[in-house]
Parts: sequence; structure tokens; C-alpha cells
Amino acid sequence: MQTGEIYNLEISIRNQQMRLYFDVNEYKEYQISSSRFGVGYEVDSYKTPLGNFEIKRKIGDGKPLGTIFKGRSVCGIHEFENEIDEDLILTRILWLNGLDNLNSNTFDRYIYIHGTNHEKDLGRPSSMGCIRMSNRDVLEVYDLLTIGSKVLITE
Repeated sequence: MQTGEIYNLEISIRNQQMRLYFDVNEYKEYQISSSRFGVGYEVDSYKTPLGNFEIKRKIGDGKPLGTIFKGRSVCGIHEFENEIDEDLILTRILWLNGLDNLNSNTFDRYIYIHGTNHEKDLGRPSSMGCIRMSNRDVLEVYDLLTIGSKVLITE
């Protein structure tokens, strides 16, 4: 891929699927997990917001697969052979900023696209509001998107 190319995302809550677009052409599809509490915009609701967003921050450049983030700071490496119930934020963070009136609090709600330690749950709603991806997929998407890349989340 050349630098400066424009990639954007479309996420379907119904299909638990993300589509990566180059310009207007679909480039690739990924399985995701959205919130197990449904869609919504309320603070502390743990719901995934709908609408138009942009990537406001990217966190994790150069970190290894399975890097654990707490408070957006590195705090270790997840051992994938050790299953734990805790919902970890792994590998990369793409921090979303809402562009619509209804979702304008998204950045302050800490809604991310990130890797997960619950990859077996991808394809069904199981997150706490964020968009979960496999760790290898989030690496790929992270490297293609830039600050300001557009994201559309639909029901």
C-alpha cells in the first residue's frame, strides 16, 4: 500500500461485520463484536453508538501483538494460551470521535476499535461498547487508517 491512500470503515451491528474501503471500493471484510448491551449514546450505558465518526487517536504504534492497554498505557503482554474472563484492550487502539449530534460524546465515552482476548466471541455482540476485532485484523486496519479516517456505524 502506498502512503496517502484513503481508507475508511463501515461497521454493521446487525451483521457484526466491518468493511474496509479504499476510496469507494470495498477492500476487505472483518468479523467484529459490538456491545452486548445494544446500541445507544448514553454515558456509562456500555452501548455502541451509531452514526458518523472519525479516527481521532491511534495508540500502539510498534507494540507487539497482544500488548495490554489500561488507561491507554501499556501494562503488559497477554498470553493467549491463558484464557481469562476480564475484557482486555489489546494490540492497538483506534479511538473514535463522533461527528453527529447524537454521538458527539463518543470520544469522552472512550469508544475504541481494538483487539480482544475474546476472539472466539467475534461475530456476536459481546463487548462493553467498543468494537472488538481479532488482534491480527486490528493490526492490519490500524496500519491502513490515518487520523481523520471516516467510520460509519450502522444498525
